[in-house]
Amino acid sequence: MGEREENFIEWLNNVLFTAQIYDYRYPVKGMGIWMPYGYKLRQNVINIMRKLLDKTGHEEVLFPLLIPRTMLEREATHIKGFMGEVFWVTRGGKSRLDMELALRPTSETSMTTAFRDWIQSWKDLPLKVYQVVSVFRYETKSTRPLIRVREISTFKEAFTAHATSEDAWRQFREAISIYKRFFNALGIPYIISSRLPWDRFAGADETVTFDTIMPDGRALQIGSVHYLGQRFSKAFDAKFMTEKGKYEHIYQLSYGISERVIASIIAVHSDELGPILPPNVAPIQVVIVPIPYKEVEEAVYKYARRIYDELKRRRLRVHLDDDPEETPGSKFYKWERRGVPLRVEVGPRDLENGGATLVRRDTRERLFVKLEQLAEEIRRTMRVMLREMKERAWREFKARLKPAKSLEEIGEVVKNRMIAIVPWCGSEECAHEIEDLTGYKILGKPLRKPRKSRDKCPVCGRSSITILYVGRSY
Repeated sequence: MGEREENFIEWLNNVLFTAQIYDYRYPVKGMGIWMPYGYKLRQNVINIMRKLLDKTGHEEVLFPLLIPRTMLEREATHIKGFMGEVFWVTRGGKSRLDMELALRPTSETSMTTAFRDWIQSWKDLPLKVYQVVSVFRYETKSTRPLIRVREISTFKEAFTAHATSEDAWRQFREAISIYKRFFNALGIPYIISSRLPWDRFAGADETVTFDTIMPDGRALQIGSVHYLGQRFSKAFDAKFMTEKGKYEHIYQLSYGISERVIASIIAVHSDELGPILPPNVAPIQVVIVPIPYKEVEEAVYKYARRIYDELKRRRLRVHLDDDPEETPGSKFYKWERRGVPLRVEVGPRDLENGGATLVRRDTRERLFVKLEQLAEEIRRTMRVMLREMKERAWREFKARLKPAKSLEEIGEVVKNRMIAIVPWCGSEECAHEIEDLTGYKILGKPLRKPRKSRDKCPVCGRSSITILYVGRSY
């Protein structure tokens, strides 16, 4: 095993900076800087989510960063879960504020306050909105770049309001479907699980999470969907008039993702050298590297420029690296470190034969292509590459899910950088025992009960009714 598996966080931090994606050296703990290349990657990823949300009737909004303490405290369970993580603003210049203001840790309270004013009758429902903003949480554990930060700078949070519980649960299923399509588009494999009651989002009646696995074997939560029911609407008195003229409280959902998605892309699609960015989100899909020789330098550079112009015209995200001071070999290494999916090499022989050499970042496969076919071959190769990246990621992911029928087997599985699939009788007491006795975290249980089995709960020995996912997590 290499550094990617043995020292994943150190590897990730190094890769993020070397690839010019994210600079984690900012002098405030738990906060980093999106560099231009990384910001483009971030935008490409977020735009996939935007399209999915827009197509399903969500509308984008932008709420204030500051939340009054009185507003945050309206829902008791919610504030109890977040109080230890809140950043507070208490002064404006030299003057002490007349009320404490929180830097947004999440927006359920803000959104419900607005919904109370926006929603008057059943005709205003359902209401579906989302925003992409920064949220702040005073993370007391060891911070990690993109994975565990104090400013979550790519927080997509969606909020919906409904007239009935049935419609809210329908939306709950749609939210899960949206996330499945989103992560599938990025080639990030996942397990979908229902969190156990003590591990749900503060104020939620149900929490479903998407988890993937990092190279070191730890699970990473990359998305969550929360059924809030009427908890917040009752706390904020957010009502609507029904068709029969009665007033009832709205039903609500919230669901979010963060920059952990970017961390997952880099972790899942990578090698020891660095990221292998999926072509559909890569800031640069193709880099053109001229390979000049004496007496034909000008002709090679001119030909490379011609190829660049043609690919640009065909709306590919392309970059021409024609720096004469740098060798082709060092350019190959530089762009591989930045995860560019495809490289086009242009030398005298390519010029003579009227084509170029196409090289894949993931397999290093090389293919000579005629110039008139190059753009279409690039598109075809990107489709094949993305499909194979997804298949490879899922294959490796599934190999890290392993059954464990005893507490000892759970330990062996997790120590081998895997997630244990554990039979469970359904007793919360036994679930707590599994966590306490193994020292590992229960990620959740499947949304659907698995097929009947004769497996026994490793704690009490009773027949299992479902399974639990157990492992290390970030």
